[in-house]
Amino acid sequence: MTINESRFLSDLHKLREFGASGVGKGVVRPAYSEADIAARKWLAQKMADAGLAPHFDPVGNLFGLAPGRSLLLGSHSDSQPEGGWLDGALGVVAALEVARSVKQPISVVSFQDEEGRFGVTTGSAVWSGGLPLDKADSLTDASGITFAEARSSMSDLSDDFVDPARFEGFIELHIEQGPTLDAQGDQIGVVTDIVGIRDVVITFDGQQNHAGTTPMHLRRDAFQAVSQFNAMINNRFKNMVTPQTVWTIGRVDLHPNASSIVPGRARFSMQWRDGDANRLERMEEIIREAAKEVAESVGLGLSFGTMLGLEPVSMDIKLRSALQMGAETVAPERWQKIPSGALHDATNVARLMPVAMLFVPSIAGISHDFSEDTAESDLVAGLRVLEHAVLSLNA
Repeated sequence: MTINESRFLSDLHKLREFGASGVGKGVVRPAYSEADIAARKWLAQKMADAGLAPHFDPVGNLFGLAPGRSLLLGSHSDSQPEGGWLDGALGVVAALEVARSVKQPISVVSFQDEEGRFGVTTGSAVWSGGLPLDKADSLTDASGITFAEARSSMSDLSDDFVDPARFEGFIELHIEQGPTLDAQGDQIGVVTDIVGIRDVVITFDGQQNHAGTTPMHLRRDAFQAVSQFNAMINNRFKNMVTPQTVWTIGRVDLHPNASSIVPGRARFSMQWRDGDANRLERMEEIIREAAKEVAESVGLGLSFGTMLGLEPVSMDIKLRSALQMGAETVAPERWQKIPSGALHDATNVARLMPVAMLFVPSIAGISHDFSEDTAESDLVAGLRVLEHAVLSLNA
């Protein structure tokens, strides 16, 4: 049997129908939503049709298991609240196509909650042992729903955790989610390493008060504290970060969130990423010191949520070399080595086995948006490189 490009693309478009947004090719398929569970059931049937044994673990990770020891391929199939059709899905469907097209034993996985409805790559974090299940169960989403409550919606499907010892290694095909490949006209990126990440929720507690009668110098305004904090860390990071270092306040929740009330509480996310673990630690020190200084200067309460994160990870040389040979065969002079600034399940899986990653271009570098897209010729090229790598590893 050989790779069937038409079948691969057809399955990829079919998966997009689960949670289709109605806007372009976008999808709304958050972890444990009806669309997500329906998509996983469909994938499980596709795995069974390919001769794999479908297996849902206690947190909703879906494996298609080959008999005996095998190479593991895949990614995730949940989406951002407003997501693109390829983020994660590409790696799962490509893995399925390779598994049913080559003679070697290949297992497939679609990890759950990679997009962080509850944490940071929650499903693979639990499976890899990086996040204890009882700790994961206490995590909540933006609506206050716990991870335990959410995963209970799949309890009728779940079985034990899969033993990672049955896998020889893990390869994840993914869209780049950045502009480098597209801007340079390259078709393939072989990942060298994945940055580390830290993610924490910070809360300033001030005094809720009347917006018209409370003098500015007497206010304990929680939102003004967020503003001061943001300016402070931007200034203090200047002399210790690199051009690749990034940090983001991505979500701010104000209470009571009314136009005529001085905010009494501000709860916000603070996330930072870098390829150097020591720099990540130094950034955390600056963040905590800055938050403390701001809170004390305004007379606010300060609290930090659970620190979530993953360490930087280098790709396995053997697996990476196989991908590089495949890239040279499929896309000669149109591939490059590239770091990943985005987080992926491969980071967690690296605790258990050798891992490697492969990128295809994102048009205009856009991802986590309904307009996310990749040329079908590039999607097929990524599939072909994955196939070549698998065949060479088992030669």
